[in-house]
Amino acid sequence: MYTYPELLDIIAELRSDHGCPWDKAQTHESMIPCLRDECQEVIEAIEQKDDENLCEELGDVLLQVLLHAQIAKEEGRFTMDDVVNTLAEKMVRRHPHVFGDEEYVSPEQNRLRWEEIKRAEKELKKHRKDG
Repeated sequence: MYTYPELLDIIAELRSDHGCPWDKAQTHESMIPCLRDECQEVIEAIEQKDDENLCEELGDVLLQVLLHAQIAKEEGRFTMDDVVNTLAEKMVRRHPHVFGDEEYVSPEQNRLRWEEIKRAEKELKKHRKDG
């Protein structure tokens, strides 16, 4: 059974000088149709309640994520570790009822708080970008 670090090495090898011509030629923009298709296939597997296909299709979406992260790493923009860290930080920030001291009495209150935190994050990003 392969490990996550081995998978990252496989993706890097696919994009290396002696890797796969198709994988090496990909850009963020060229992969947009693939990402759309793979996400749609995940949805279809869920709707069909097909766990075997869902597992495979989730892997295909993960491949898209890993390829995008590898391209960004090659360009010196960010790495998969940055993607993982950014997501982990966001999940902790957006779940103060789990990782902090807030308490919610309903899923609706939880959803509203999530949206409030998300809006605040976007506003902060905008202010950083503008100034």
